[in-house]
Amino acid sequence: MTLQTWQQALPHGITLSCRAAGERGRPVLVFLHGFPEAAFVWDELLEHFAQPANGGYRCVAPNLRGYEASSQPAEVSAYRPKHLVQDIVALAQLEGAPLACLVAHDWGGAVAWNFANQHAALTRRLAIINSPHPGVFLRALQASPAQRQASQYMNFLVRPDAEALLREDGYRRLWKFFASLGGTPWLTDAVREQYRAVWDRSLTGGLNYYRASPLRPPRPEDPAAANITLPREMLTVDIPALVLWAMEDAALLPELVEGLEEYVPDLTLEKVPGASHWIVHEQPQFVAQRLAAFLAQ
Repeated sequence: MTLQTWQQALPHGITLSCRAAGERGRPVLVFLHGFPEAAFVWDELLEHFAQPANGGYRCVAPNLRGYEASSQPAEVSAYRPKHLVQDIVALAQLEGAPLACLVAHDWGGAVAWNFANQHAALTRRLAIINSPHPGVFLRALQASPAQRQASQYMNFLVRPDAEALLREDGYRRLWKFFASLGGTPWLTDAVREQYRAVWDRSLTGGLNYYRASPLRPPRPEDPAAANITLPREMLTVDIPALVLWAMEDAALLPELVEGLEEYVPDLTLEKVPGASHWIVHEQPQFVAQRLAAFLAQ
C-alpha cells in the first residue's frame, strides 16, 4: 500500500508533516513518535493496519512539532505539553475524532498520556510503548536513585551546546545513544540515512522537548523534578489503555510500570522480555500483533 505524505496546516498556525496509509473515512489510528526519531519509524505499522485484512484503518503518523518538515517554533516555551497536545487535538479533529486508538512511543507517549487525560472523548483507546506515565515517572525521579541515574542523559540534552555536540563526527553521540539503549541490528544503512535526513533539518526541536520539561533528574543548580507536584486530576486516564513495556530499556527502567493501575483503571500491561527501548524497530510484527489484539477487545 502506498504511503501518503503531506503538510497538514492546523487552525492555530502550526503545520505538521504527516505520513499516512489507508482511506479517509475509515476508523483512524494516530501514531506519535519519540526522540530522536520521526514519523517514518511507524511506516511498517501504518501499511499493516491499513490493509483490509488487518482492519482497514486510516493510519496517520505526524512528525511532531519541531521535527522533520513540521513547524519549528524558536521559543523553548512553545514545546510545553499544552502546545504539543493542542497539535494532536487539532489533527485528530481534522482526521475524524474520536480516534479508534492513539498509539505512541517515548516522547510521543508523554504527549499521548496528557491527551488521554485532558481529551478522553477524542480517542476510544490509548496504546503506549515504553513511555512512562507522568505520575509514575515523577515519583521515580524523586525517589529512585536507579531511575535518576538512568535519566541523566536528559541533563546532557538540555545543554545549550547539545546540538553542536550531537552533530560532531557525523552524529557519533546519537548513534551511540541508540546502541546504549539496546542492540541495533535494525539500524541499516537505509535507516541511518532516514535518521540523518531528519537530524540535519530538525535537531533543535527535539531537544527543546527536554528543555521545556522539568521532568528530569535534579542537579545542584536545577531542582527539576524534585520541585514538582502534579495534582491527581492531571494524571488519571479513564479509557482502555494498553502499555507494552520492553524490559531491557536502559533509560526507562521496569519500575516505571509499578503502580500504573493507580492512574489507569482499565489497563492492559504486557512486559516484553528481551526487547529494548527501540522495540518498534526491533519487533514491529510483535507490536502489530499485540496492538491488533487490544483493538479487538
